Formats: sequence, C-alpha cells, structure tokens
Amino acid sequence: MKIKQISIFLENTTGRLANVTKILKESGVNLRAIMIADTADFGILRVIVDNPDKALTALKTANFTTKTTEVLAVPVNDKVGAMHDMLKLFEENSINIEYIYASLERAGDTAIIIFKVENPKAGLEVLEANGLTGKVSF
Repeated sequence: MKIKQISIFLENTTGRLANVTKILKESGVNLRAIMIADTADFGILRVIVDNPDKALTALKTANFTTKTTEVLAVPVNDKVGAMHDMLKLFEENSINIEYIYASLERAGDTAIIIFKVENPKAGLEVLEANGLTGKVSF
C-alpha cells in the first residue's frame, strides 16, 4: 500500500530528536515506523505516523523543516528468504529501491517493511500483480 512518509531535517545536536518525539507526543500522534540517517552536521529523520497531517502541522508550527514522500508499506512473511524474494521481484521488474527500513508494526507472521522506490506507482503495480499487498494498519 502507498503511504505518506515525513522527512524531518535535524541539526545533529543533543536532544533534537527528543524534541521531535515530544512534539508528536503532545500532538497525540503515534509513531508507526522510524529511521534516521545522519552526517556530522545534520540528520534526516524519516517517520511514518498514524496522522500525517496532524504531525506536519505540529512540526511546522515548531519550525521544523519537513518534506513528505510517497513510500510503499509492504507486509513481508517472517521466514527465511522472504526479503530476498521481494527484492528479486523488484530487480526483475526494474524497480529501483532507494532505501528500506522496518516498521514498528507487525501483522501476525509478517513484518511491515517500508520501501522508498524510484517509481511508487510501478512498484505497487508489481506488488499487486504478484499478490504481495495486504492490510497494513497505519
């Protein structure tokens, strides 16, 4: 399923990440997935939340620089080789993966993996054609 990811640009300083989570908490927004990439000077925090619009409003009010991106949330069976099979399917269909990370969500015996692909529409079509989309409760 296609979902909205929020990227938040942060200075790489003590407490900056805690500021973001405090704003989300005080706004009643629940985290569903989180990932951070950093350099010496700044970081990009990527989150999936239960209410993206509410989160964006709260973060912008607190003067955080944000960007939204369409990503795919995909249930992947929790068994040996399941991730490889998914990645091979993307490879065979020329779907370029820019990055992936796991969600805090879990649905039975599946993990929810977040895929940022170059072309989300094409990626979703490949997943649907192969019966690899399922209910994701974000």
